[in-house]
Amino acid sequence: MTKYMKGKVVKGTVTCIEPYGAFMSFDEYYTGLIHISEISKGFVKDIHDFVNVGDHIYVEILDVDDEEYHLKLSIKNINYKINGKPRHRKIIETPHGFTTLSERLPFWIDKQLKKQKNKSNTIDK
Repeated sequence: MTKYMKGKVVKGTVTCIEPYGAFMSFDEYYTGLIHISEISKGFVKDIHDFVNVGDHIYVEILDVDDEEYHLKLSIKNINYKINGKPRHRKIIETPHGFTTLSERLPFWIDKQLKKQKNKSNTIDK
């Protein structure tokens, strides 16, 4: 049974935008196209008004071609922008920064060298 079925709503990534539609990627095999007529119920002057390359959006599957691994898609009847942009975590720097690393690194190196020396001594016996 195929992972993708007609009528199912799945999440994918917009990979390319052309005047006639937006291309999507889903996994290592499947790609799809949202034709401009499936973007909105109203007139679509510019697809960029709805999606951009890199957006992670939900799409409804209209048709599946398992031989070509291609999906025909639509966003005009669903809320496609749920969690649309990937969230980036803010990196919080600790007050110590790399100080801990610089203090502990000589100890870790010495410890590993002793382990290696002990291993080579037991192999020689």
